[in-house]
Amino acid sequence: MPYTGYVLLVFCFQKMNKKLYVGGLSFQTTDDTLGSSFAQAGTVVSAVIIKDKFSGQSKGFGFVEMSTEEEAQAAINMWDGKELDGRTVKVNEAKPMEDRPPRRDNYSRNRY
Repeated sequence: MPYTGYVLLVFCFQKMNKKLYVGGLSFQTTDDTLGSSFAQAGTVVSAVIIKDKFSGQSKGFGFVEMSTEEEAQAAINMWDGKELDGRTVKVNEAKPMEDRPPRRDNYSRNRY
């Protein structure tokens, strides 16, 4: 039996958070330091410094997620090329992670 009623579509518009890449960070910079520094430009949703999974040491870059596009642009204008914890940082819009081919793992192959 075919459907003869009306279909109502409801669109919810959600503010999209904007993720920023922050490079050139000092190894002493923490997630909290990064977040509080960028909070000067607006609401920080998250701030994460990328660390080596074995040593736990900072890799010198991180990501800050701002609540709006305008705040993200303000953060870029405020921090790009400026000094944070003694290092000049590079700030720009984060790009989506690209698909990478699977790694070749020589240890998981059957050798016999």
